[in-house]
Amino acid sequence: MAVITIARELSSLGEEIAVELVSQTGYKLVDKDFLEKRLGEFGLGPEKRQKYDEKKPGFWASLSQERDDYLHYLKTVLYEEALGGECIVIGRGGSVIFKGLPNLLSVKLVAPVAARVQRTMAQYGVDERHALQIVEQSDHDRAGFQKYFFAMDWNDPREYDLTLNTTRLDAKAAAFAIDGARKLLVDRAKEEAGRTRVAELLLGQRVVTEIVYARRVPVHFLEANATGGRVVLHGVANTQAAIDSALAAARSVPGVSEVESAIQVVQ
Repeated sequence: MAVITIARELSSLGEEIAVELVSQTGYKLVDKDFLEKRLGEFGLGPEKRQKYDEKKPGFWASLSQERDDYLHYLKTVLYEEALGGECIVIGRGGSVIFKGLPNLLSVKLVAPVAARVQRTMAQYGVDERHALQIVEQSDHDRAGFQKYFFAMDWNDPREYDLTLNTTRLDAKAAAFAIDGARKLLVDRAKEEAGRTRVAELLLGQRVVTEIVYARRVPVHFLEANATGGRVVLHGVANTQAAIDSALAAARSVPGVSEVESAIQVVQ
């Protein structure tokens, strides 16, 4: 089991390469359409998703609880899919969400602006000026999304295991190169370690879901760090009673064997 994340500049053949990679590996494709369907199952409708999907939210949206809801359920869905088996995640901060995972291969696809403009003109049927505007807006949105949600420089090649310039590569050749890197970097031991870690990450998400969304316990900035079945809660609460309720909720989540609180009480 490996997790491949693909960050891509617009018109760098990202979607085409991902589809070809699915054909070569048999992995599950986790793209925008798939994520929208899964996020919808958690009650995130089209308007909510549109505010945050691969873009920096506007001022009021950035202050909304919907922002936290989006990120929480985005992570939950991605962890569920990764635990379910091999998958290819396109965009949506996948390389950061899975950062440190032993079986992760993070890829960035790029191409010179001139090549991307030509591809955008052909795809959208627009002139060169409008194609350049589309490319620049996309770069701005995707970089803003990564910086806002993950404090990451989307353009920094050091954030990825592999960066490919697709100017001279077609989708089949690029997918072959990515799969070759996967075979070199992800062995069976890393696959098993990765599966264990994803299960822990997902357990942490489910604890937060139980505390914040199911029981509405007033703990702010809540994070649940799981190691095996042991969970440590971090966040801020107004009362000890809220902390006690959070601990009780966490203990009720299947898979949790021990809970510790590092939640701070702030009046």
